[in-house]
Amino acid sequence: MLVKTFGSAVQGVNAYTITIEVNVSAGTKYYMVGLPDNAVKESEQRIESALKHNGYKMPRLKVVINMAPANVRKEGSAYDLPIAIGILAASEQLPLQNLEQYVIMGELALDGELRPIKGVLPIAIQARKEGFKGFILPTQNAQEAAIVNNLEVIGVSNLKEAIDFLSGNLAIDPVKIDTRDIFQSTVHQYTADFADVQGQENIKRALEIAAAGGHNVIMIGPPGAGKTMLAKRLPSILPPLTLHEALETTKIHSVAGKLGAQGSLLAQRPFRSPHHTISDVALVGGGGNPQPGEISLSHNGVLFLDELPEFKRSVLEVMRQPLEERRVTVSRARLTIDFPANFMLVASMNPCPCGFYNDPNKECVCGPGVVQRYLNKVSGPLLDRIDLHVEVTPVSFDQMTETRKTETSGDIRERVERARQWQAERFKEFPEIHSNAMMPPQMVKDLCRINESGRLLLKAAMEKLGLSARAYDRILKVSRTIADLAGSEEIKIEHLAEAIQYRSLDREGWAG
Repeated sequence: MLVKTFGSAVQGVNAYTITIEVNVSAGTKYYMVGLPDNAVKESEQRIESALKHNGYKMPRLKVVINMAPANVRKEGSAYDLPIAIGILAASEQLPLQNLEQYVIMGELALDGELRPIKGVLPIAIQARKEGFKGFILPTQNAQEAAIVNNLEVIGVSNLKEAIDFLSGNLAIDPVKIDTRDIFQSTVHQYTADFADVQGQENIKRALEIAAAGGHNVIMIGPPGAGKTMLAKRLPSILPPLTLHEALETTKIHSVAGKLGAQGSLLAQRPFRSPHHTISDVALVGGGGNPQPGEISLSHNGVLFLDELPEFKRSVLEVMRQPLEERRVTVSRARLTIDFPANFMLVASMNPCPCGFYNDPNKECVCGPGVVQRYLNKVSGPLLDRIDLHVEVTPVSFDQMTETRKTETSGDIRERVERARQWQAERFKEFPEIHSNAMMPPQMVKDLCRINESGRLLLKAAMEKLGLSARAYDRILKVSRTIADLAGSEEIKIEHLAEAIQYRSLDREGWAG
């Protein structure tokens, strides 16, 4: 007897339906075709054990399982459950009905218990898109799949529950959550606040500009000056995620298996801080079965690289293209996958190996030329792509012991949101552009006009600092953001001057 069940495969951040055809007929042996990998082939032993443990038997006939489309490689253990259900139906051990109405996914333990799987959210989105009635999956993943409305999400904890539900012997209420309610209740929950930071007003200002325009920023200063503390608070002043952005971000984390057992909608902007031993592939994504890397997990949020010169040079250089294009293209012989990577890069570094170059309180012990060699670990092209270069100085004792209240993240965020509203109006005809940092060169010429005095100031700065054409564009973008924060239609000379000072760490302008 021939029976069809339906599963799904994730490719990049999208899913596509897999039809699992099971035919049980006279003969012997068990055949699995359709380009399965080893994890899928090994399902025979897991399924046989799970069926026996629950009072069923593996048919001692010819069992042929075809996974279509047959030219696409099937990977992972999540096909255990739909294959097991198909075998039971094809061998007429159970009168299973309505199989064509459900997508079924889940990994089986030897006793029939179900283990959680990855990529549930894109699978649920695709199931709804293709008109399936419901999605049967492990209970641990049900909350994640329930983010998608108009789809019955049936969470089952073992093979027996799935069989009883499909045969009509057990009623299971679909898991339902109010996505908008969860989003609204958690979108303003932050674990860190700028109110905790004493002093460092110039750094807070720089981070406010970065947040208002979506600009990349690097902080350079001695150890203990507060670089990491400030970076961790940056997401709290960014505009809250929209529901669309939250779904997009959650989808990427679902594919990477980063949502946890009871994962649900991500309502806060992600903050990723990988260790400096990270590999190229782990940062940008890829692998045999391409997975999103840290820069895609930072999509719509912040990627923080602490101690930037300690990262391998090759790791830093692979970021150059994603910083410009805001996506990562992973090409393989069989397929090409795009991962979104619209993130803010925030980096920090010491000014020299000992950490105290330019420190007002401690003397640098590094030898001649050591500071420049240390800075040279970060390439000029990468620094060019970072809009704001900020020097962080240690906080004095008096500042640390001040009792007056400092500005909260909420106060700063209000100004950032007002600046973003100006930008939303400015770019309303360009849906792919959301902030000043994303403006292409031609748009910079049109929207970042400066007067003659500003032109002369910028010319002098470029000649003195030896800035590139890319740095020129980025100064104009930052000055446009500063003008937005000031509520000014025009870029005034004071806005341009402030933007220029944020290039002070360029090669020719710092450490000789």
